[in-house]
Amino acid sequence: MAITLRTYTFLDALQPQLATFIGKTARGFLPVPGQASLWVEIAPGIAINQVTDAALKATTVQPAVQVVERAYGLLEVHDHDKGEVLSAGATILDRLELSEEGRLKPQVMTNQIIRAVEAYQTQIINRNSQGMMVLPGDSLFIFETQPAGYVVLAANEAEKAAHIHLVNVRPYGAFGRLYLAGPEAEIDAAAGAAIAAIHGVSGVEPEKFVDR
Repeated sequence: MAITLRTYTFLDALQPQLATFIGKTARGFLPVPGQASLWVEIAPGIAINQVTDAALKATTVQPAVQVVERAYGLLEVHDHDKGEVLSAGATILDRLELSEEGRLKPQVMTNQIIRAVEAYQTQIINRNSQGMMVLPGDSLFIFETQPAGYVVLAANEAEKAAHIHLVNVRPYGAFGRLYLAGPEAEIDAAAGAAIAAIHGVSGVEPEKFVDR
């Protein structure tokens, strides 16, 4: 079975809001702020079970997220020891007979800021989010990536760079989606950090990628 490595991204330290959001929404072993985290997304999705098996047998990492869709599969593992997380990644790549350089290079699909959000729009957003609330007058940053898994890198780097509220993040499916809210200047800084993080990831251009 040919495997496509869609996302492979290492987070050196989960930021407080992202770690807490994962803890609120995930069904696995929940991370805490400061832990190292690895996100792996592959196609087809069913093969993510092999990825989880390899990582857990070889290291002490714990999984928080495992999403098994028909098209794509996503796994997150974390540990206080960065070495264990990196070792889990190396084991996964070896199991799949792939390299980090063979991952897909992420693309920014949506990048928009809504300034001074109206109260009625905040109500709609808040009803459908699982994170912090958007307040009337906040600026709202909406960001999408392809492949989806890289959106967690954008979220983590944005939180490092600015004082914002993590409203929602969805790192699986056809596109990853991120909503951040806060004061205008902070949202501008967060947006810059998120975009730079995605543009800084090396990999194979999607249009040039050919399955093994």
